Amino acid sequence: QVQLVESGGGLVQAGGSLRLSCAASGRTFSRYVMGWFRQTPGKEREFVTTISGSGLSTYYADSVKGRFTISRVNAKNTVYLQMNSLKPEDTAVYYCAATTTYLAKVVTEYLYWGQGTQVTVSS
Repeated sequence: QVQLVESGGGLVQAGGSLRLSCAASGRTFSRYVMGWFRQTPGKEREFVTTISGSGLSTYYADSVKGRFTISRVNAKNTVYLQMNSLKPEDTAVYYCAATTTYLAKVVTEYLYWGQGTQVTVSS
């Protein structure tokens, strides 16, 4: 199994920035497609972004396109989410996840999940 641990969440003012990190276990990290999702109370888990195993291909939800950037450093078994121009509606628990499906965008396509990290954006 792959274990995932998110970090970097916190409180930030609207218009500010945060960078989330997700550290993964295992020797085959570069073979996994990685994704970020977010969830608020009473809402379904929402797709944010995904990145191919090589890091050459990415896909973003319209709600974050142009503001968020996903990246990975396979030598460190780590994926990142750089969040700029944050809005109050970005407030959520953010989860990283791993799958073998190319650029997967649906919760049910992901095999492994982290515990989540809270991001709160104040107005």
